[in-house]
Amino acid sequence: MNQTPNSPNNPSGPIPDPIQAGLAAGWKIVDASTLNADRTVDADVAIIGTGAGGGVTAEILTLAGLNVVLIEEGPLKSSRDFKMREAQAYPALYQESAARKTKDKAINILQGRSVGGSTTVNWTSSFRTPPGTLEYWQQHYGLKDYNVDALTPWFAMMEKRLNISDWQTAPNENNDILQRGAAKLGIPAASIRRNVKGCWNLGYCGMGCPTNAKQSMLVTTIPSALSHGATLYTRLRADQLIIDGERVEGVRCVALDEAGLAPTGKIVRVRAKHFVAAGGAINTPALLLRSKAPDPSGLLGKRTFLHPTVISSSRFAQKVDGFNGAPQSIYSDHFLHTQPIDGPIGYKLEVPPLHPLLFATSLYGFGSRHAAMMKDFPYTHAQIALLRDGFHAQSEGGTVRLRSDGSPELDYPLTDYVWDGVRRAFLTMAELQFAAGAQAVYPVHESAEGYTSWQAARAAIEALPYQPRIAHVASAHVMGGCLMSDDAKAGVTSSSGRYHGLRNLSVHDGSLFPTSIGANPQLSIYGMTSRLASRLAEELTGKAAPVPAAAA
Repeated sequence: MNQTPNSPNNPSGPIPDPIQAGLAAGWKIVDASTLNADRTVDADVAIIGTGAGGGVTAEILTLAGLNVVLIEEGPLKSSRDFKMREAQAYPALYQESAARKTKDKAINILQGRSVGGSTTVNWTSSFRTPPGTLEYWQQHYGLKDYNVDALTPWFAMMEKRLNISDWQTAPNENNDILQRGAAKLGIPAASIRRNVKGCWNLGYCGMGCPTNAKQSMLVTTIPSALSHGATLYTRLRADQLIIDGERVEGVRCVALDEAGLAPTGKIVRVRAKHFVAAGGAINTPALLLRSKAPDPSGLLGKRTFLHPTVISSSRFAQKVDGFNGAPQSIYSDHFLHTQPIDGPIGYKLEVPPLHPLLFATSLYGFGSRHAAMMKDFPYTHAQIALLRDGFHAQSEGGTVRLRSDGSPELDYPLTDYVWDGVRRAFLTMAELQFAAGAQAVYPVHESAEGYTSWQAARAAIEALPYQPRIAHVASAHVMGGCLMSDDAKAGVTSSSGRYHGLRNLSVHDGSLFPTSIGANPQLSIYGMTSRLASRLAEELTGKAAPVPAAAA
């Protein structure tokens, strides 16, 4: 790598690769694509998924002395595999090659699919759960133990464990445009906290960190769990829980080929005393649906939320080079706080990194118009608005269902309530971009044009049709589908993460959330699942749960 570190706190070279060191030390890792026979595995706890929830849970349970087996559908990759190339990263590290979509193809969903899950490929933005969201959960879902005071120690523990702190380096131009535009209009904006250590400020976080600076599960909790005796199976899809009455007896898993797509015909059966579903919203509800798990509330797979996200592109006279530098370092929550939480849908403003393939597939139009915008790529700024869904009767999210082959599909209707938020978000982003000096603004909408003044953009945006697949909508945050409530008739899981109707099954991922949260969800999952996992460890061992070394 010939990149030069760009931060005063950077090391002189990449951080050593813990995966390669662990493999050399004899970690117990099985690539299921290489199996030549079926097998049966026994454990104290089987964890399905290795992302934010599964990774945190694995470390805490193995430190407690439990025999843990981790089941991961994707491959094990490490920094030596991360070449900063979109064409390599998306098929290897994302669900459906970064092209997972809702049933009507109206929303593109970015979700991770490798060891570390979405933490391996996210953009490192780290926010605690907003107090207003927690208050809403207490009032509407009876989650009295989910309040700021109760969760603060767990957030603090995981922030220390994962080196989550304020980003001290100056924002790249892409982010600074948001900051300048907000300042010009008197809108508050702030710096984003990031889970990095010795970051080189490269800007390719979404393709896997090539220097091991991102403190994802891939380089933190998973290595810790494996060093303490856990076993990891990769390219192994959890197909069905084997249920006997009120207990899960095992999980039937299907080995996948090297590409991670086609079953090889080999089966792995994992038997355990306790099971933790941590495959993420969409995949966790799908596993439970395939398993015909009890569903006393009738809510399994329902109330799945996305923070539906819309994009405003703009052209500047100066180079922006949105691919270079920390991908997200500035945000504004102003438009989350300008109306009641259950009023008109609010939205968080952030900036995405710009890389050619993702940029090209996100733009509107085709032919010469599309080519002209791609030609302006170095001068392009993009801004995103993440809509906070789930707090209004007309924002009930989506429903996870199974296709005929058992694979999951999310049906997420976009209501007039959501479209009203899309329109307001386009207006906000265009005004901010012009305030920062944009020469032209391009709302990412098939009926939009490039507008060279705020007045022209405002009139056009007000008049645009708001329909699926016409206005481009995306998401990188999937939440809900196994919502928490201690009333078995009102939720899928209890406030302790236990699945209603199955005594030895817990859910430890973002599918627990009763609504979206109005912030990037990784730290919310870290904090909440660290508490759930610690309590589970105490229940299973009869001893106080240990604190991860880096957080002690």
